[in-house]
Amino acid sequence: MKGSQLINEENFQNFSNSIANKLHSGFVLVERNDKLPFAILSKEGKEVDHSFNFLICCITLGLWSVAWIYLSYVSKSKKILVALDEDGNVFQENCYAG
Repeated sequence: MKGSQLINEENFQNFSNSIANKLHSGFVLVERNDKLPFAILSKEGKEVDHSFNFLICCITLGLWSVAWIYLSYVSKSKKILVALDEDGNVFQENCYAG
């Protein structure tokens, strides 16, 4: 019985460490529930200057469009779910708000 309790504490510690790593990389904790356990974290997107990127795209005859598309994709805000599954493993899933 104590062995399974120790594994649960170890799994919960892995869960907490995973959240701490995400917080260190710039995410903000939106919601956390230690009873279920799950946490929702978000990261604000960065503003992309589309007029400047359009100008560079025109100057480079469209070559900059690849970088522009990449910058637009990477700069979006992100929301993730970090939780423990039934087996006690930590998993992360992207959340998409409609």
